[in-house]
Amino acid sequence: MDSFAEPRRPSAPVSLAAVREQVRKLESDHRASGIPLSGRIIHVCHYLPVVSSLVGPSRAAIPSPPQTPPAQASDIPPSPTDSQPWALSVRYGHSAMISGIASLASTHEQLVVGWTGDIPTALPTMPPSAYGAPSTSTASESAHASPSKVPTNDIGEEERRELEQLLAKYRSRDEVSIEGGKQTTYVPVWLDNKEAHGHYEGYCKQTLWPLFHYLLWQDVATEYASADSHWAPYNAVNAAFAKRVAEVYRPGDLIWVHDYHLLLVPSLLRQALPEAAIGLFVHTPFPSSEIFRCLPRRKEILDGMLGANLICFQTYSYSRHFTSTCVRVCGYEITNTGGIDVQGHVAAISYCPVGVDAERVAKDTLRAGIEPKLEALRALYEGKKIIVGRDKLDVVKGVVQKLRAFEKLLRDYPQWIGNVVLIQVTSPALSDSPKLERQVSELVAHINGEYGSLDFIPVHHYHQTIKKDEFYALLSVADLGVITPLRDGMNTTSMEFIIAQERTKRSPLVLSEFMGISSNMSDALQVNPWSLEEVAAAIHQGLLMSDEEKLSRHQKLYKTVTTHTSHTWAAMLAKMLLAQVGRQNLARQTPPMPKDRLESRYHAAKKRLFLLDYDGTLAPIVRVPSAAVPSPETLEALERLSSDPRNVVFIISGRDGHFLEQHLGHLKNLGMSAEHGGFVREPGAPDWTNFTESLDMSWMDEVLEIFRYYTERTTGSHIEVKKSSITWHYRSSDPEWGLFQCRQCQDLLENNLARKRPIEVLVGKKNLEVRPLAVNKGEIVKRILYYNPDAEFVFCAGDDKTDEDMFRALLLFSGDQKTARLEPPLSVTLLAKEPSTKFDPVDLAITRESVFTTAVGHSSKRTLAVWHVTSPEEVNQHLLDLGRMSQEDEAKSSL
Repeated sequence: MDSFAEPRRPSAPVSLAAVREQVRKLESDHRASGIPLSGRIIHVCHYLPVVSSLVGPSRAAIPSPPQTPPAQASDIPPSPTDSQPWALSVRYGHSAMISGIASLASTHEQLVVGWTGDIPTALPTMPPSAYGAPSTSTASESAHASPSKVPTNDIGEEERRELEQLLAKYRSRDEVSIEGGKQTTYVPVWLDNKEAHGHYEGYCKQTLWPLFHYLLWQDVATEYASADSHWAPYNAVNAAFAKRVAEVYRPGDLIWVHDYHLLLVPSLLRQALPEAAIGLFVHTPFPSSEIFRCLPRRKEILDGMLGANLICFQTYSYSRHFTSTCVRVCGYEITNTGGIDVQGHVAAISYCPVGVDAERVAKDTLRAGIEPKLEALRALYEGKKIIVGRDKLDVVKGVVQKLRAFEKLLRDYPQWIGNVVLIQVTSPALSDSPKLERQVSELVAHINGEYGSLDFIPVHHYHQTIKKDEFYALLSVADLGVITPLRDGMNTTSMEFIIAQERTKRSPLVLSEFMGISSNMSDALQVNPWSLEEVAAAIHQGLLMSDEEKLSRHQKLYKTVTTHTSHTWAAMLAKMLLAQVGRQNLARQTPPMPKDRLESRYHAAKKRLFLLDYDGTLAPIVRVPSAAVPSPETLEALERLSSDPRNVVFIISGRDGHFLEQHLGHLKNLGMSAEHGGFVREPGAPDWTNFTESLDMSWMDEVLEIFRYYTERTTGSHIEVKKSSITWHYRSSDPEWGLFQCRQCQDLLENNLARKRPIEVLVGKKNLEVRPLAVNKGEIVKRILYYNPDAEFVFCAGDDKTDEDMFRALLLFSGDQKTARLEPPLSVTLLAKEPSTKFDPVDLAITRESVFTTAVGHSSKRTLAVWHVTSPEEVNQHLLDLGRMSQEDEAKSSL
């Protein structure tokens, strides 16, 4: 039985060495199996972790004053403009992701593909990173950047090449620290400034970011908001990224696409690089289907994501929300392994929480500048408990709710008035909200006015970006950390708090249960940030906690934070994608139908067979089965092909005979097989032949009773009783409940009834079918071949599992065998009611190269077919082209 509860993972610490050994073994096994691996990983990120600045007076917005002559001529640094117009420095942000990527340089060559960001101008005295040396500066990028920005279109091709050459030599601080590390190359994506800002500040920040954090765009906009207003730049930027990745890709590369900025890239890459191994990691939360379905471009976003082979989230709940959304919004099927099936391409779904670079954070807490600030804070707040919070000033970070909870603490537990202070740092967000800033300021003033005095201020609010020394001093001095966002993916501050406390008080942590890391940090005091009473009680509990309990909780949290690091996360991503590469759906890609070869073989053949499924092959799958009527193009193609006396055309469908006659019965030269081979109407014949007459069909009443049981308990489902089979449909029911009920019913039928009766149970698209063992599409194909041994061309097309019987029947040649012989099939002997000894084998005129078995769907679909097409429209186009060839041949012969 499926479970909607989060699976409990073993609490054993993750060993980085063990994960890397597993990666090495997977790669070794793949190479031994002939699966190509280049040893490279391509990471596709929104930004490069490098600020690229143009150097020189010609680029400066304001003329610089003459330089003061130094005391000695030797003190003059060489000007980069003499040889290099670019200077490089560290871009801050996304530190966990960047350190994780950098750690993979121990085992893999890497490419990091990302936007250059806005190109600032800079004075000629840039840091040594401009020349390829590692940057060790901790200053913010604004300390080096000039206020002016250079439009991307003003940067010439020569300057772009020079930057790419410089980036190829650049090594970050993390890479330099890895002994014997492999090369990491930074590949810039050049974007038009208007598109770049429409993409990020528009669609990403105004539409996707709020949505993924359970807010709709109108909830955060200051004026009239349209969810679609920035779709065009989002689409264009994703296309530019996909094109850049395709340019640097080598066969055997692993590709990881990072975060919500680039959700269309996997699908675009799948189209350009069908055999590439693509992973997508979503660093943000993923909302429930009821929230996500509000997005006007919901299907485009989901289809873009599903181009990946593996989609990974921070938590199990986020992955379950995504799976549910794919099923409910797009109607896609969940595979038995939990993946999403999109026309045969299966995207695996998993989760793996990110960590921080624990070693680096631990070293940073030892910086010389921290201790004086730590002592100053202790002296300033002597005799008081210190609560620390640090968040971006963003609606989803829950700063307002935290302040109200602190007020609730002072009201409900008045003993803390005068004895506890809250130091809240709010760093500016990308797009500051004056309304939110004013709301926070007013709330702080209200609390301080209500509970403060001349010698006591309960809330100290700092709306600024603080320096690293101040930040770690603040974390180290705290008696309690309170991090309570309303929604968050991965929050590094909570982990940095644990590491900083290792050397000081080992204070407890109050954590929101709505964070991506909360499931890994169960020893924190987890709260619902919307419940002010619950948060206030947790703060009170944390402040009064005994030293023994503090130590116990801290040790467990510290172990988690220092073992589930950004390094282990990155290694796990490599391992999971390699495991996916080894799956069968990647081991063999079905090539696209070769049009020229198809037409040349058709033209040369004296007799041809067309064996065609209907639903999903000639007509698209629709929600209401009766609405799947043939298009004018389909009818035209079938008319032209069946009117050629050299062609034998059969529709081999699971539909009943009535439906086929209703829509295709007017085509007199068209042969039809209904109910998966249960009935056949030969071309030109008026009546149907029943293959089940001599079979025991008494099982149908038992199956019908079981199907009725599940229909009563599954709203929207219904039973379709045919003459030779029974089908239970659940396309109109709740998709997740319908699938669950389908699996329960399948289990009951297979483990009870199918063992005693000559039947087989087939799982189709939103249906479950039971039919006799002796009846299937493959038997009908064999029958048609047996009675048409002189056929020199076969075109067979289908889209689902039942059509694999047809493809299997056409596997006529084994090894290097040149000719094929067909024994009398059951579909011939059964109807004749005579033993097979009365029928002789036949030699077939067909050659291996003239059998065109064709699967409709993605190239990675697991199939016995030799070729693939992507859609029913493509099947119909091939049939139309062949039909026109028949007409042209007939016209030439009549001259």
